[in-house]
Amino acid sequence: MKSMKVSNNARFFLLTLICCTLLFFTGCQSAQNTLVQKDSQSGQTNLAAGHTDQEADSQALKVYFFDVGQGDSILIQSNDHAMLIDAGTNENGPVVVNYLNQLGVTKLDYVIGTHPHEDHIGGLDDVITSFDVKSVILPEKEHTTKTFEDVLDAVIEKNLTITPASAGDSYTLGDAAFTILGPLKAYDELNNWSVCLKLTYKETSFMFTGDAEAEAEKDMIAHGTDLSADVLKVGHHGSDTSSCSEFLEAVSPASGVISVGADNSYGHPCAQTLEKLTQRGVAVYRTDVLGTVTALSDGHTITFDQTPLTFASAPSESVQVYVTQTGKKYHCSHCPYLKDSHIAIDLDEAKKQGYTPCGKCN
Repeated sequence: MKSMKVSNNARFFLLTLICCTLLFFTGCQSAQNTLVQKDSQSGQTNLAAGHTDQEADSQALKVYFFDVGQGDSILIQSNDHAMLIDAGTNENGPVVVNYLNQLGVTKLDYVIGTHPHEDHIGGLDDVITSFDVKSVILPEKEHTTKTFEDVLDAVIEKNLTITPASAGDSYTLGDAAFTILGPLKAYDELNNWSVCLKLTYKETSFMFTGDAEAEAEKDMIAHGTDLSADVLKVGHHGSDTSSCSEFLEAVSPASGVISVGADNSYGHPCAQTLEKLTQRGVAVYRTDVLGTVTALSDGHTITFDQTPLTFASAPSESVQVYVTQTGKKYHCSHCPYLKDSHIAIDLDEAKKQGYTPCGKCN
């Protein structure tokens, strides 16, 4: 039998086909094994990977604690439904929009701004104008900042209305549901106006409290609602003004996620908060160390894409804050209350001297 002569063109074609095939399968395997990682140069998180497709298909509820530096932004997906809680600072608006685009989000059933501080609602206007938003939920607390006005302008531009956050109201999100737990009353401290909610999916649950401090936490306990949850978004970036012992006992979380910026001027998360969590056996995840943290629930078990940290992961370097000549509060460097005096002091020393955190900048 005559041997078949292969032309140069045919050889080139066959070699190209083999190489492409090998690259395809290698690429697929590599993508499956890649975890969500923080880019060491840009500081942003790559969400293109994460859990494998097989894992994602078996997990019906996904919760992304986005890395937005010193701020909050959380995406929750159930089936084909999605909601966003906060969107970081003004400069992080495009970052949050990019995260949502990476995850294929085109519409949001709910957008919740927990309270009118810039590190929570700063990027909401970008999100509202960029996506099909069905409902915007805010606390019944107005603010005079340009950031807050930008959110209102975005709501008006999209012909939306604001749904006031009312404790006891419940909503569905695909196969999941959530209930508003707070705010329960009018507060002097803006952080305590935070929209607090408990999300439940079958046998699993998550607690989100924005920057709610001990006063609001104790009010929720006194209200008598079941606060127990498997995962707690640790309040106020791990500040010692939140996560009081009574609240941690009531929630009794197995895991806690702290959304916080690296080397922030507030000293977040506070050592006292980390110690409380550790003493209760809570597995701690931090966005300043791990980047975006993703939790997946199949309705019975919650898994994370990261390894929990230890108490030793707390920053050991001293944190500098500022005080005034006559005041009793400590401030971050950009606080407007520092316009008359600007005295630098170590955070631990400030606390020893009886200074307490400024309600405006902390």
